[in-house]
This record gives sequence, structure tokens and C-alpha cells, in this order.
Amino acid sequence: MSNNTDDQRPELEPPQQPSASDLLGEALGSAARRAGLDPAKEASTGHVVWHAMGGWRGILESVLPGLVFIIVFTLTIDPGTGEGDLWLSLGLSVGIAAVFTVIRLIARQPVTAAVGGLVAAGAAAALAVFTGEASNNFIPGFITNALYGSALLISALIGWSLIGLAVGFLMGEGTAWRNDPRKRRVFFWLAISWASLFAARLAVQLPLYFADNVTALGTLKLVMGIPLFAPMVAVTWLVVRALYRTETK
Repeated sequence: MSNNTDDQRPELEPPQQPSASDLLGEALGSAARRAGLDPAKEASTGHVVWHAMGGWRGILESVLPGLVFIIVFTLTIDPGTGEGDLWLSLGLSVGIAAVFTVIRLIARQPVTAAVGGLVAAGAAAALAVFTGEASNNFIPGFITNALYGSALLISALIGWSLIGLAVGFLMGEGTAWRNDPRKRRVFFWLAISWASLFAARLAVQLPLYFADNVTALGTLKLVMGIPLFAPMVAVTWLVVRALYRTETK
């Protein structure tokens, strides 16, 4: 008599592999959570924005190297040639970024932001030194703005807003937000708003780059940095929090 027990056992389904959108959403959500941008947590808007900027240290790490470069370059401009001391300006800028990194290492604090700033400052300085043009110090920033802006714009246009992917995984709903027309509209316009910020930076700064106006270019880069980034973080936070609070009522 044959035993058919094995034949009657249900076949186990192979584990489902996460899709590309799942992986990207998890990565974006994790990054947003580390930056303090978790709508599920009760926190004031001011606290969220301050945490996203990294507090006073994060602001100094973002602003001071570039500020020192502009000040030193401007103060050392030779009236005859119209050029500032490129080596001194870049050396002090990269040196300050290195000091911030060392301080974090000594204090055993997360060094991701500081190291990122140091690498960016070093790459920009190397490009400027290699070409002999101080304005080329800003090229990596242009590339970053172009990449971020393009990614956000394309994601919005194809219906897979990067803002939506990040928020969806922060709120534990994955990509289910795409089935809600209201959420899709909100995340579409948020992504468009962020893309517009990056596009505005390029539209204002590129003409100054081609005009080789290093002082004005550096000044506007600082003005269009944190002073524009902070309000965008606040608006995004408030809109997303309102969207999900309305849903839970």
C-alpha cells in the first residue's frame, strides 16, 4: 500500500523577492528616519528642521568651508590680475572640513556628514587646482543639483515620487500610497517643489559660473543653501504630517 502523504502536502511558495521600488523606498525611508524626518513621531516642526540640518554643528560643517573659501579668495584678489589666492582659499576650506571630521572621530560621533563634506570639498578643490580656475570649485555642486533635481522630476512624472517612496516606508504602507489619488497628487507636487529648488540653484548660479564671477557665485551658493533648504524641509514635513493626520481621524 503506497503512502500518498507526501503528495498531499501543499507546496511551499518561494519567498517573494523585493522589487526595485521596495528596496529604493526602504533606503529612502531609512535615510529620512536617520535625518529625523519621521512623520509618525510627535515632534515640533522646528525640532524636525533643526535635526535635519544637524544642529549648529551640521550647519557649520555645511556653511563654514564654503564661507571661508569665498572670504579668503575675495580678500586676496590681486587688483592687477583680478584673481584671488586659489591655493590659500582651497587649503583653508578643505582644512576646516578635515578639522570637523577629526572632531567627530575624537568624540566618537557619526562622521557620515562630515566625511561627505570633506570628500566633496576635496574633490572640488582638486578640480579647481587641476584646471587653475577657482570657479571650477563649484562644478561638483552643479552636478549634485542636476542629479537630485532630475531624479525628483522624473520620479514625479512617472508616478513614483521619491518623496512618496520615502514617506510610504516611513509610515509602514510601502507603495500603497499610489492607490490613493490624493496622496499621489501631494507627493507629485512635493517632488516637483524639490526639483524646482535644485533647478533654481542651477538657473541662478550657472550664469555666474560662465561669467567667472567667483565671489557672487560663492555668495549665492551659500544664500541658496540652508536658507532655502530649511523652509522646504518644514513645508514637506507639515504637508506630510497633515496628510496622514487627516487620514487617521
